[in-house]
Formats: sequence, structure tokens, C-alpha cells
Amino acid sequence: MDGLNCWLRLMAVPGLDVSKLATLSPAISIAELCQASTFQLQQLGLSGAQSLHLQQSQNKADAARRWLEASPNHWFMPYTDPRYPPLLNQIKHPPLGLFGHGDATVLGKPQIAIVGSRRPTPAGRQLALEFAAELAALGFVITSGLARGIDGAAHQGALRVQGQTIAVMGHGLCYVYPPQHQALHQQITEHGAVLSEFMPQQHAKPEFFPIRNRIVVGLSLGTLVVEAAEKSGSLISAHYAADYNREVFAIPGSIRNPQAAGCHELIQQGAKLTRSVADIVEELAPQLVAGLIRSSVEKNSCLPHLSDDSLLANVGDEATAIDLIADRAAMPVADVTIALQQLELSGAVAAVPGGYIRVRGPSHV
Repeated sequence: MDGLNCWLRLMAVPGLDVSKLATLSPAISIAELCQASTFQLQQLGLSGAQSLHLQQSQNKADAARRWLEASPNHWFMPYTDPRYPPLLNQIKHPPLGLFGHGDATVLGKPQIAIVGSRRPTPAGRQLALEFAAELAALGFVITSGLARGIDGAAHQGALRVQGQTIAVMGHGLCYVYPPQHQALHQQITEHGAVLSEFMPQQHAKPEFFPIRNRIVVGLSLGTLVVEAAEKSGSLISAHYAADYNREVFAIPGSIRNPQAAGCHELIQQGAKLTRSVADIVEELAPQLVAGLIRSSVEKNSCLPHLSDDSLLANVGDEATAIDLIADRAAMPVADVTIALQQLELSGAVAAVPGGYIRVRGPSHV
């Protein structure tokens, strides 16, 4: 039995994730697991239903293999693959693997999740488009769920600036849901990737969508909630993010707008009140400076040296906002944010409420 066949059979077992498999693998290899009897599987810790699914999984594995062979842009990535995203492997229940359609390399780039209401206001939809476009232009991959409303607008915003975007589905990749996003789905496969942990032939079920939200969040450095009503599904994503120690960003709105109530609740609970992309980049900049990720912003930009007076000259003795410094220096906000973090480490500037101030000293006059 070849290795791919074993993985595909394991993918057909409900509730079997990396955490669960890790408890089994010290006692038995994956190849042996796929050949074990029902009794042996239950002795190892699988439930009766899981054991039965594994025993009867060959037809589903064969169908998945046919899907993989149908296009060179179809792929499967088990969690043992070196390309499997490290951030996703840090969540509580990482998927055993991912089926994908599109560019697999996009998984290795820094991602921001954008989620929100399926019935956004026109203003909310426009905000999702604008934030996604600006973040994508800075080199971030926009990750969402291809749902109606904010999800769709986020994907469209990234594509509008020739950026990359990832859609995580709550069903198998043989299908597109919602059907009206067929054209958008096709664009995403050409400029990013569509992903799923479900077997390709698996139809959508309501309970699958909250489950897939953990992957949307797990792939991302932070999650931006644009509009969300109270008890919205988007709040599930935000709670996943907080649980995984990822940044949560929320755009405030009118207190009379019920679609803003969820965002206000998140802000009360500690989410970062977000007015501009600069708020997001500023929060994530320490990770960029520490070298925890490599973004196309870093690859394609020539960041100022710590002693570059041309940037330092644009920081005043009173608090100066990052976007104002970027405007004065004629530089992208992301580059300026990273450079300011470096200058802060060197003691040339100090972060204060409202931005940065110049620190006057013998070496910084």
C-alpha cells in the first residue's frame, strides 16, 4: 500500500486530526494503521465509528486520487510535508492534511484573515474591499472562506490589486459554494489557492463551516473582523484567533448598526480597534522585525538602515502618526513601520500614544 493511499484513507476518517494521530503513531506506523483490524484500531484509541470509516475508506481514497490526477493544479499536503504551514500546526486540532487547487506555495506566505457578515452594509463591503486591497498590495495573502458578503469582498479586494488570496472551504473541492461565486472561485485558483480538509467529494453541511473557520484563523497572523452581528459566525473565528494567541482586529461602527455589535463586543474583550491598515501592520511589525516570517514586503523593499536620517527627519518631537511619517517619507506604511521598530530598538525613536517621537541624544541629533 503506497503512502499517498494511506494518507487519503486516513483523511476519510471523521475527527482524526494531527493531535489524535500523534497519540496513535508511537504504537504503530501509518501503513500498519491502515491495515489494522477493527479490534486493533479500537485498542489503539479510535472509536467504533472511526474504525469502521477507516476500514471502509478505500473507495473514497480512490475517488480522491482520481480528483488529484484530474489536474496538475490539484494537490494534497499532509501535515508531515515540509510545506505544511507552521502556524497551522500550532493550533489545537490541526488538520491531518489539506487538499488544494491552485498555487501551493502561497501557504508559505504571511496571511491576514478577513471575516465578517454574510449580509454586510454597503459601507462594510467597501471597507472589506479596501482593507484587503491595501494589505494585499503590501504583500500579505488575504485568507477567508468564500462566503457571501465580507468573505467574498475580501477575496475580490486582494484580486483587484493583483494580490494573492486563499479560500478555505467547508466541503470538498469538487464543489463550489455558494454557487454564485463560481467565477470568483476560478480567479482564486489562478491567483492563490482554494483549500479544504474534507475529501474532494464531500458535500457541504452546516456544521462544517464553523470547523473550517479554525483553519482560516490558524493559517493567519491575525484576523480582521469587518462587520459582525451579535452571535455571528464571525465571532467564532475571532474566538479561535484569541484561543490560538493570534491578533484580533475589529473595525468599529455606529452603535445603531446591528452589524457592528459583534465588533464592538470584540473590542470590549480586547481586540484592537482598527481604523486603518497601519493599525494592523503596526501590531504585526514586531514579528516581521524578529524575522519570524518573510513577506514579499521584506523581499521587494529596501528598508532604511538604522542610521538613515531621511526617515528619522520625518519623526518630530511631538507624537507623529505612522501614516503621516510614511506620507512624508514617500514610503509604504509597512516598510516605515518595520523601520520604526528598528529605530526604536536602536534608541533613536520612542513609541508613544498616537505614534512615535524623536529621541534626542548624543548619537541622534
